[in-house]
Amino acid sequence: MTGVSLGRFQDAFARALRAPAGAETCASELARLVAQPGFAVYRNTVMKGCIDALQANYPAVSRLVGEEWFRAAAAVFARMHLPRNPTLAVYGEDFPHFLAEFAPAAELTYLPGVARLDRFWTEAHTAADEAAVEAAAVARLAPDALARAVLRPHASARWAWFEAQPIATIWRRNRYPGDEDEAELAWCGEGVLLVRPRGRVENVALDAAGCAFLDACAAGGTLGDAASAALAADGQADLARLMAQLLEAGAFGRLELPDHSTEER
Repeated sequence: MTGVSLGRFQDAFARALRAPAGAETCASELARLVAQPGFAVYRNTVMKGCIDALQANYPAVSRLVGEEWFRAAAAVFARMHLPRNPTLAVYGEDFPHFLAEFAPAAELTYLPGVARLDRFWTEAHTAADEAAVEAAAVARLAPDALARAVLRPHASARWAWFEAQPIATIWRRNRYPGDEDEAELAWCGEGVLLVRPRGRVENVALDAAGCAFLDACAAGGTLGDAASAALAADGQADLARLMAQLLEAGAFGRLELPDHSTEER
C-alpha cells in the first residue's frame, strides 16, 4: 500500500472497530474483512480492553455510579476515543470532559470533578520522578530574596479548587472507601493537591488561597506574586502556614533564586 492508501485503510479500520456490530457502513476495501466472524471477536476484545482500562483508571467514578452504568458510559466513550497511547494505564484523558457533556450524567454535577481527580491521580502517578524542594532551602533565603524567588511546582503536582461542591471529599470517599470519615458532607467548596514526591501519590486538602498560590507559581510568578494571589483569594490566609503545608507535602520541584541562575532543592 502507498502511504496515502495505508492511512485511509487505517482510518477506515479504526472507524469499523468503533461502530457497534451491524451498524457500520465501512469502506469497500474493508467490507469482506468486517463481514468475517473473527472481526466481531476482535472488535469486542478491543472494546472490552478500553472499557476495562477506563474502569481501572477511574475507580472513584465507577464506584459512585455503579459498574453497569459506568461500563455503558465507557463503551460510548471508547467508540468516540480509541487509545492514542499503547499504555492503557493513561487511557481516558478526555473522559472528564465527556462526562460533563454526557446527557445521562446531567444531574450528577459532581461527576466530572471526581473524574478530574481520578485523572490527576494517574498523571501524578506516571509523572517524572523529581526531588522535592526542602523547607530548609527556602528558610535560608533573606526576606528580600524570598519575595523574588520562584518556586516551580513538582513535576507530579496536580491541584484544583472546586468552588461550590465538596468534590475532593466525594472523591476520597470513593477512591479510598473505608479510609474517610463518613460524616454528613458539608456542601461547600474544596480544593486538593495530588503529588508524588516520595514514591506514592498523596492528596492534601487545600483552600482557595492554596490553589491560587500554586496557580501563580505554575505561571512563573515570584513568591511575592504567589502571596498576593493567595491573599486575593482569601484576605485572611495564613501565608506562613500555607508555605509550611506545601513544602511538607513536597509540592515544589525547583527553587529558582533571584540573583543568579543556580537552583536549590
